[in-house]
Amino acid sequence: MLRLLSAAVATTALLTAPALAQDVVSPAKEAILAPFDIVRTQVKSIGPDVVFRVQVRGKAGELKPKVTGQFSGSAVWSYVWPTSLNSGSVGFEGDQGILALAVTFHPDFDDAAYGGVNRHVWHPHWVVLVPDEACGKGALKVRDIPAGTKPKMPATWPGVPLLIDSPTYPTTLATDTVEVKVPAEVIGAIEGVKFDGVTSALKVNANLHAPLLCISDIFDVASGDLSLPGKITR
Repeated sequence: MLRLLSAAVATTALLTAPALAQDVVSPAKEAILAPFDIVRTQVKSIGPDVVFRVQVRGKAGELKPKVTGQFSGSAVWSYVWPTSLNSGSVGFEGDQGILALAVTFHPDFDDAAYGGVNRHVWHPHWVVLVPDEACGKGALKVRDIPAGTKPKMPATWPGVPLLIDSPTYPTTLATDTVEVKVPAEVIGAIEGVKFDGVTSALKVNANLHAPLLCISDIFDVASGDLSLPGKITR
């Protein structure tokens, strides 16, 4: 599945031509853990917000990674919306990779902005994803910041050496749905922006070196091939 995901990334043209609203509807798959089995992915502009939603077959957020007691080798579980937005649209340098919104849970460490605590709750991040064979054949990672460099970062960057942002957007997990409300002014123009849905596990490198945070397992991809068939509109 990781190979399929990476191949789709390499071949998908991330176009932003205006189009009609389009959710991503996925068939239920009994082989996937119900809280991560995606059945519908949606991103819509509603009033002052761009609302990201994913509906799953089971209870959203019910399953979480086990506590290991250490940062190295620990796990991150996530609900992710890969998009065709440019990384520069939310405060990173432009053209850095695939910009995705993610709702994550990781009980072994905190990565909130300004030194805050968030290991005990599901919470949102912007992340930039890129392929890296060091994570495994065909695998992706959150893009590392090379030592000695100081790229442009969002104001709520948590200070870790990754292209990751820790905004405090309203985030809810209720019954079968995960929802994040992103202020529209953060993103700017969104008409026709494309998106997909992914549920996945990530793992912190046991040696704490780049690549620091790899996607270690894909539970489900809403489109099946990361073709970003969803389109945002009002």
